[in-house]
Parts: sequence; C-alpha cells; structure tokens
Amino acid sequence: MNRPGPDVAAVILAAGASRRFGAEDKRRARLPSGQTLLAATVARAAAAFPRLRVVLRHDDDPAALGLAPGTPLIRAPHAADGLGASLADAFAALAGDAELAGVEAAAVLLGDMPALAPETLTRLADHATPARIVRPRHAGRPGHPVLFGRDFWGELTGLDGDQGARGVIARHRDHCLELEVDDPGIHLDIDAAADLATLPSAGKP
Repeated sequence: MNRPGPDVAAVILAAGASRRFGAEDKRRARLPSGQTLLAATVARAAAAFPRLRVVLRHDDDPAALGLAPGTPLIRAPHAADGLGASLADAFAALAGDAELAGVEAAAVLLGDMPALAPETLTRLADHATPARIVRPRHAGRPGHPVLFGRDFWGELTGLDGDQGARGVIARHRDHCLELEVDDPGIHLDIDAAADLATLPSAGKP
C-alpha cells in the first residue's frame, strides 16, 4: 500500500539455520492461511512497506519457501556466521542498491513473525528519519521490527557473529525512539514447531 510519509524499505531476515525448530525448515511450515511462515511474514511487511528485500542463504530456493516469483532478494554469503553477519550482508547490499538510494530508513523484520499488526508497522514507519532508530514496545518490553535510519547503515555493515544489532542500539540510545503499541505480535516469533499453535490466525490480512 503506497502512502505519504518517510521512505522506508523492509528487510526480512530469513537466512538463519533455525536449529531449534527441528529437522523441518521452519520457513516452509504451513500456517492456517495456507501460506508458509516466511510468505506470511513477507505479506505483512508488503502491506505496510512498498519496497522490501528478503534475505536468504546463497543456496535457498525462493519458490520452495513459498515466495512469489519476482520477490526482491538479498543473498547473505556469511549467513552461517550468525545473525550479525546476515545483517551486515543485508545492509551492505541495501547501501549499494540504486533503487533504494532515496530510502530514509530500513525496517528489519524477522522472517518468523507473521502476527505483527499492520498498524504497528505503519506507525513505526511514520516516525522514521535518517538519524533515528525506532522500535515498538508492548507490556514493558521492546520488540520487533526495528527501524534503522540511513545514518546507521554503515555501522550495521560492520556487524559479525550472532549478536545482532543490540550493540548498535545501545550505542545510540539518544537517537532511539520507542513507541508503545497494543500489539503482542512484536514478541511472537516461532522458535519451535509447538509455537505454531500460538498463531491460529496468522497469515490472515
């Protein structure tokens, strides 16, 4: 849905190994909607952000993961090194993407969080600026997604290992805006197969 406001792109991280889920690739797990877990998350993001990129491992087959033909991808060559390495690969690609030259911020979503409320995503995007980090808070705890203004992209390309972007957020507290939202979906990620039962309506618009 195109709308006026800050120009924000979504980055859906889906290059992890997901070992806690078991033998099955959790990105391909089917939700009650019939979509795969990853496809449902991407659909939520696409409803709020007109431009997005899905981050996959170099050998992933997008169709097997339920993604529509033409879904814009970023391949993460260092995904095996952890979440931080995947983020670094993703933001290096974003920074060099001519189609995203005017983007002010990137919303980092996890590929296993299909229960985010669309209004949460649009509200976060409305508060994005190049010099701001924006994240939601519910019931006293921050959650996902986190929006990183373009001023922080260079720092994110230096990440490594499995620590993610917590250190970047901690170093820039003065530039971090937390928005209170009535959305438990910001904390609902799927780690184990049993967690799918907590998403009875996941994948619905």
